[in-house]
Amino acid sequence: MIARELIRKVRKIQIRTSHVVDDLLSGGWHSAFKGRGIEFEEVRPYHSGDDVRSIDWNVTARAGEPFIKLFREERELTVILLVDASASLQFGSQDQTKQDLVTELAATLAFSAIKNQDKVGLTLFSDRVESTLPPRKGVNDVLRLIRALVLHRPSGRGTNLTMALEHLNRTVKRKSVVFLLSDFQDTGYDKPLRLASKRHDLVPIVVADRREREMPSVGLLPIRDSETGSFRWLDTSNRVHRALFTRAIAEKNLRRDTLFRKLGIRAIYLSTGEDYVEPLQRFFRMRERSK
Repeated sequence: MIARELIRKVRKIQIRTSHVVDDLLSGGWHSAFKGRGIEFEEVRPYHSGDDVRSIDWNVTARAGEPFIKLFREERELTVILLVDASASLQFGSQDQTKQDLVTELAATLAFSAIKNQDKVGLTLFSDRVESTLPPRKGVNDVLRLIRALVLHRPSGRGTNLTMALEHLNRTVKRKSVVFLLSDFQDTGYDKPLRLASKRHDLVPIVVADRREREMPSVGLLPIRDSETGSFRWLDTSNRVHRALFTRAIAEKNLRRDTLFRKLGIRAIYLSTGEDYVEPLQRFFRMRERSK
């Protein structure tokens, strides 16, 4: 992609997400995601009326007069975007691929973070860690993040959520808000997902396309797995074949959602070609009420 085309595409994403960011911030981003909590700031001499429970007894003993601890609320968050870049994200039947949706979502979340004075970082993964941008704050840093999303051509084709989550658990030591954007075309990631949900405020965002849940009756259809490259012909006019396809997808999704519920994780579910603002706002309002 030449520089002029890249600038146009990044600018288009920036314009499309600008009004969405304001909607999300007014919809509860600030209150849905709390800062790290209360942090010690300094000590000062005790004044009449101060809470005696704040007295620092060690300093008081050394100074020979009472001192109290002062604390401040740390509001700044670190937001990590853990973004699936596998080949299955290139699918889309609604004038939008799952990759397009993920890119716009990631941009929206990144702009929301910096507008709330938070830091935001990015990790792209497939069946390997593709690239990582450390958490930073500032419009230029977000634009660099969007450029990385737009320009990236993954080395791997498959999805390895275990590897991606283990990389997160190993490298991000400070508790962060982690948005995991993926179509979850993988299994066996229970253990690292459990650990990540304990260490971080983990929010899975499941992206899908309607044609992945229901197969149209269009006769003999060539089917290729975008991640494995395997190929076969399928008679979609056969009602039994369509029913088996739908059941297999439903069972896989049920296993994923059962795991989320077991771990107490609330996920966001989005589909290509549909508005994603209202589901995000609804999620933030729900988070705000549960705090």
